[in-house]
Amino acid sequence: MTMLLARQPRRALVLALATLTLGTALAGPAKDAKPTSSSTSSVDLANPLVGTAPLDDQALLGNAPPPGEPTYTGMTTPGASLPQSATEAAPVNINADLGFATGVPVAYDYRRPTMLGFSGGGSTYGARGAPIVMPVVGDWTVPPDYAMSYYDKASEKASPGYYAVDLATFHTRAELTATQWTSLMRFTFPDSHRSNVVINLRKAGGDIEVVDDHTVRGSATAGRRDRDTDGPFFIAEFSRPFTRFGTFHAEINEKGEGLGREDVQAGRRKISGDYAGAYLGFDTKKGDQVVVRIAHGHSAAEAEQRLKAQDSDADFDRVHEKARAKWAELFDRVQVTGGTPKQRMLFYSTLYHSFASPRMIARKGEHYTDTQGNDKLADYDQYGPVPYWDTGRNQIALLMLMQPTVVQDIMRSELDRARERGYMNTSFHGDHAVFLYDGAWQRGIDFDYNAAYEYLRKNATDPKGPRGYLAEYDKQGWISDIIPDGNPSPPYAGGKAGVATTLEYAWDDHALADFARRLGKADDAAMFEKRAANYRNVFDPSVGFMRGRTADGKWISPFDPGEPYYNFMMKEGSGWSTLWLVPHDVQGLMDLLGGRDKFNAKLDAFFSTPYTAKGICRDCTGLIGQYVQGNQPDQQAAYLYAWSGQPWKTQALTRRILAELYGSDATGYGYPGMDDQGSTSSWYVLSAMGFYPVDPSTPDYIIGSPIFDHVRLRLGNGKLFEIVAKNNSAKNMYIQSATLNGKPWTKPWFSHADIVNGATLVLTMGPEPSKTWGTAPQDAPPSMSHAP
Repeated sequence: MTMLLARQPRRALVLALATLTLGTALAGPAKDAKPTSSSTSSVDLANPLVGTAPLDDQALLGNAPPPGEPTYTGMTTPGASLPQSATEAAPVNINADLGFATGVPVAYDYRRPTMLGFSGGGSTYGARGAPIVMPVVGDWTVPPDYAMSYYDKASEKASPGYYAVDLATFHTRAELTATQWTSLMRFTFPDSHRSNVVINLRKAGGDIEVVDDHTVRGSATAGRRDRDTDGPFFIAEFSRPFTRFGTFHAEINEKGEGLGREDVQAGRRKISGDYAGAYLGFDTKKGDQVVVRIAHGHSAAEAEQRLKAQDSDADFDRVHEKARAKWAELFDRVQVTGGTPKQRMLFYSTLYHSFASPRMIARKGEHYTDTQGNDKLADYDQYGPVPYWDTGRNQIALLMLMQPTVVQDIMRSELDRARERGYMNTSFHGDHAVFLYDGAWQRGIDFDYNAAYEYLRKNATDPKGPRGYLAEYDKQGWISDIIPDGNPSPPYAGGKAGVATTLEYAWDDHALADFARRLGKADDAAMFEKRAANYRNVFDPSVGFMRGRTADGKWISPFDPGEPYYNFMMKEGSGWSTLWLVPHDVQGLMDLLGGRDKFNAKLDAFFSTPYTAKGICRDCTGLIGQYVQGNQPDQQAAYLYAWSGQPWKTQALTRRILAELYGSDATGYGYPGMDDQGSTSSWYVLSAMGFYPVDPSTPDYIIGSPIFDHVRLRLGNGKLFEIVAKNNSAKNMYIQSATLNGKPWTKPWFSHADIVNGATLVLTMGPEPSKTWGTAPQDAPPSMSHAP
């Protein structure tokens, strides 16, 4: 999870509804009998509401949430967008101006019963989107005292490129769709002389102008150029003239006046200030529709340009159909048969969310604003920053499989930003951009890798760069921690996360060593390979865990591996979770733990030891023993049995995670934790197909247990990779034997080279573990250290 605010100890400022409680209705098939696959188009199976609810079985949540806070959902949005689009038309039912209880400015939570408006653009998590647009019939009020509406959950519909809901309070239907640069909102009003559309710019305000009888434009004060890829300027065009209008703002700094002093004036065209907004009035008959079309930009001219762009159609139904077709084109590259209807729904819903990032900034030939505020003409499709700590672990590998040309443009975009800033983007924690570049190189994606290496190397060697505590790491091979006063377990969020930072830098350095080796830079390769072993410097053999050290080298005491921390020793995890953060050298970790048998015993204990932490970690949810599916540090752990000769345990565990930790709540939309722009979703997609990239900087995929009988994955080069699971069912989760392209396959993994030209992997499944398939030491996946 990446948003810094989410890590800060704070009281919730927004009230949350109580979480629904119901016994677990598992996402996996309940019976061995296999249903027939539906002929419904894959795009129609996806439901963007998936991810907007939390799990509701307390056994899966540990001791979360903290008092006064809601349980973490996936923090996804059910709004309308295109794949990797900078624009999203989305519902808003959380007033983030008053605060956000989860610490993340998310706009929507399935549990909230009232809607305060709809956003046509904004930042990664939506709640910064401005303006807010709300159809109101009758009395309206000046934000932040929004005129909210109860909405009918039964009427709420979401599909790729479309969202709709009935606003019961105002007897009005709201529908949303989007193009690449515009959001469309269609409001169907009742019979009323007091139908309104209210537009406002949230707490930070800005400038609003009513231009004529069908146009409003403005600019928001708040905005972060790197995150708000659509820009702070907007223009809103109405499909029919409004008959009356006015502008308003709220002076929120006045004391003793409730939410603030209001300034409302009919007929005034311009206004500036906090919550600056406009109200537009219509006389409507029952069924009359008003379509609001909104475009954003980094200047008024850019917003205007985008509103009039070639694909910025004003016809709502036509735009909706085009959006659906765009998603269908993408989804049709992955066809699955078998499994249950719910599993297929969850698969395509998580596939949908997997394309949430990075967001496109400009298409080839369009103008965009770079990180220094300069106007540029895009030589190729420009994308925003990659959230490497999150999606760098899995989603980038999914993109490499399905969209290698998009990955090329993402790499070009990141390299452009590195040239502008002097360093490569790092994203929150670690220095994982190298995963993208090394992983793409090893998967045969063409690029100027020598140019990228200059900045990747600078990140890793310049103490003034983005790698925190690099001088300390480079000098002694590990990063120390400072013991704080009091209990450092959550909600304490200070510290250096010395253990986790050391482990992540070592992982980065291993990928850099490979990168340097490929470029013929032997000295660099040797330097980085030596640093890649630094993870050993924070392993304490006396306790069998990675453990923090003080500046004098002493182990931090007391030490409880079950206690989670945000930044003290660990990063958003416990000693149990952090132990497995050595994806580049699983064999080396196995050696530290005493060999295969002891490694397996430790993994077994990890998945079976009850979670009894004293500190409440709000994002340590989606639990199986000490394992946390709801956050990134240990999401690869279930696949590590492939190295230790017990791949059947990977098969059972991945099936269990898929079944219990996604959609097992009463709504069927629950996630184990925050999606982090497609990371938790990509885990489901890849694992449901039956494989996972434990280290995405390598070309290797670890085999799990596919929940579908047949997967047809059309690779980006047009070749077909098929996975056939014979005798597959809920009970028959264990691989008995395998063939790849008709030849026996005994390895519990395969490489990108094995499938890139097209391949068929056939797995014969059974109800009991096979203690022979994939268990031989010579069949284990590659590792930095060699098996003894």
